Amino acid sequence: MLVLLPPSEGKAASGRGAPLKTDALSLPGLAPARERVLGELVDLCTGDEEKAREVLGLSEGLRGEVAKNTELRTAGARPAGQIYTGVLYDALDLASLDAAAKRRAARSLLVFSGLWGAVRVTDRIPSYRCSMGVNLPGLGALGAYWRAPMAEVLPEAAGERLVLDLRSSAYAAAWKPKGEVAGRTATVRVLHAPTRKVVSHFNKATKGRIVRSLLTSGIAPGGPAELVEALRDLGYEVEAEAPAKAGRPWSLDVLVDEIH
Repeated sequence: MLVLLPPSEGKAASGRGAPLKTDALSLPGLAPARERVLGELVDLCTGDEEKAREVLGLSEGLRGEVAKNTELRTAGARPAGQIYTGVLYDALDLASLDAAAKRRAARSLLVFSGLWGAVRVTDRIPSYRCSMGVNLPGLGALGAYWRAPMAEVLPEAAGERLVLDLRSSAYAAAWKPKGEVAGRTATVRVLHAPTRKVVSHFNKATKGRIVRSLLTSGIAPGGPAELVEALRDLGYEVEAEAPAKAGRPWSLDVLVDEIH
């Protein structure tokens, strides 16, 4: 199974580890695209601070994020699973997984990023600020920029596995599975059962719990239909809609009664 996750806007501090080695990151086919985004981002942030803050969509209170981006090549790097924080990652709680579940996480979790394209949770990266919605001078909108390199690399990364897509819409724009891969893909919404509405906080928290449940159980569904049964066995209320045509993803709604 390959699980596609969004990053978090807020991130833990880089710490004092060895600096970034871009050639050591997973999915090496993305390396040239990563270098271009990294170079443009560092150049932007070492220039006019106000322009950088405007481009990155940062409030006055987040002005320090611009300075942080200027040091991306020299700052300490940590595993991405320790850098990304927030509601989804708090619920997933990678650090508390047992050894077997951590190995599954290393193989199956892929975090999408405006800066890196996509990384595994074991890839060592510095803390940064650059969302997929950013329009970088020289590159344009990152969601569109990443489509071509992702289309080259991600089908191979998926292989013959089920793809569980938990990304938000901005990150889903960077790669949309097609053809046979799409037929093995399941997208998930988390809905408040009484209202059938998505509420951001428990949507993220429930997605984190779903991933944790799958990792700790060791269940490895081979396709979307098996995933539906696995989630139900794990105690989730799931409504599933198979695609009307071949080459389209499945749509899964996970219903939650309480917002927490």
